[in-house]
Amino acid sequence: MVKKPVQSTGPKVWFVGAGPGDPELITVKGLRLVRDADVLIYAGSLVNPALVKESGAAVKLDSWGMHLDEMVDTMVQHAQAHENVVRLHSGDPSLYGAIVEQIEKLESQGIETEIVPGVSSLFAAAAALKTQLTLRGVSESLIVTRPAGKTLKEDQIGDFSRLNSTMVVFLGTEKLAGITKKLACPPDTPAAVVYHASWPDQIVVRGTVADIAAKAQAAGIEHTALLVIGGVVGDVKKGHVKSYLYS
Repeated sequence: MVKKPVQSTGPKVWFVGAGPGDPELITVKGLRLVRDADVLIYAGSLVNPALVKESGAAVKLDSWGMHLDEMVDTMVQHAQAHENVVRLHSGDPSLYGAIVEQIEKLESQGIETEIVPGVSSLFAAAAALKTQLTLRGVSESLIVTRPAGKTLKEDQIGDFSRLNSTMVVFLGTEKLAGITKKLACPPDTPAAVVYHASWPDQIVVRGTVADIAAKAQAAGIEHTALLVIGGVVGDVKKGHVKSYLYS
């Protein structure tokens, strides 16, 4: 029998990772909290509507377009009223989830917080590609990054691409051509774009650093996708070393 988490003695907000899209990829604990929520503040279209429905009669608030202060004030108001407040983020809250600024403001007003991890879309993308993100003899490391843009003046994509590691690029679907031009790895390095990993309309496009941007454009992929670069995306039978785990 699964025990419920110990209830807080004071006002509290739960930050829950919804997973990459497939509603069955939320954790058991996360789903229980969603079902027990009195107030659910969810990350817009990035969260599967099926999960939002799991909150039943809860007050459901779409955070898309909400300012930070407005969102925090709403959470504070409901938490202080001793309601179960769940902030439902897409994927895992620790990756580009902007949770620290929310938590700082909540805790400054005496609201306790707790984070429930989720399955990141980068793991759903690896599953869609049927590969490992780290593979002995091919890549021992994983780099997670994003391109420069509205909220980031400069990125390190060029430098990272010299490290011969698997690289996953978030928040860059609209900039694939520009991203691939920055890459210092060989043009024939395997690459893939995974759109809506784990959703019913998932699309996987494979290619190389030289052609992946054009292939993704031809497939009509314009947003909500991950770029995965490295040998693990290609024919992983070439170059990898058998794991000691099963030797």
